[in-house]
Amino acid sequence: MDVYSLTPAQIGAFQQYLREEERSPGTVRKYLRDVEAFFRWLDGRPVTREAAAAWKEHLLATGHAAVTVNSMLAALNGLFRFLGWDLQVRLLKIQRRIFREQSRELTREEYALLVRTARERGRERLALLMETICATGIRVGEVPYITLEAARQGRAEIALKGKIRVILLPGKLCRKLIKYAGKQKITSGEIFLTRGGKGLSRKQIWAEMKRLCVWAGVQAEKVFPHNLRHLFARTFYRVSRDVVRLADVLGHSSIETTRIYLLTTGAEQRRQMGKLGLIL
Repeated sequence: MDVYSLTPAQIGAFQQYLREEERSPGTVRKYLRDVEAFFRWLDGRPVTREAAAAWKEHLLATGHAAVTVNSMLAALNGLFRFLGWDLQVRLLKIQRRIFREQSRELTREEYALLVRTARERGRERLALLMETICATGIRVGEVPYITLEAARQGRAEIALKGKIRVILLPGKLCRKLIKYAGKQKITSGEIFLTRGGKGLSRKQIWAEMKRLCVWAGVQAEKVFPHNLRHLFARTFYRVSRDVVRLADVLGHSSIETTRIYLLTTGAEQRRQMGKLGLIL
């Protein structure tokens, strides 16, 4: 039986490795958070295949959702591969979901309400930021690539996760971005900045959107940046019916990932099934 010891230095080396592999800052933080949780749970005990499997059972027993458990195990397996330890933990087998919980899906009407409320509250930067994410499908980590130069050119070149892709910016959005930049006396570079002239962090964007959902009366569970990307994906697909093109626009390497964005709600699926006319 292979037995190993895990140290903070090894975790630090793993963090450096992830950065060198050009993983996104969000992915690095997530992986580190997960392996550090495993390290704390070990509490000085040796690392074995049995210990790793026991941690999986511990996560399930403490109420973690199966999807969350698998994401944490993926981080742990990444650490094991980096260290050269043959201790890979099997992920849980989860049946592919065919619909999305309606309580988590942001509707177009709710999105419009959020943007309108932001403007009524004098939060023009937040309103325009949400429009930018929702109109282009960019990730929240890609917001810094929305620059004045990009708005003038009508396209933004995004370099993340070892890939470079070009995002086209709608003309109406470009005009709004340029006008906003002029009001803020931004002459070049990033458009969405703090009062101190620094780029908005993921945490700041999340916090502002959570405050906004209270003012707008929209469920907090629905209000986060990635849900704007999901709304873009669903709307784009309804217009184009081209999942391959959508995958390219979103920057997905696999169409299977894009399919997740296109799940209908259970209520919508029930309506579709009712139209089959098979209840006599």
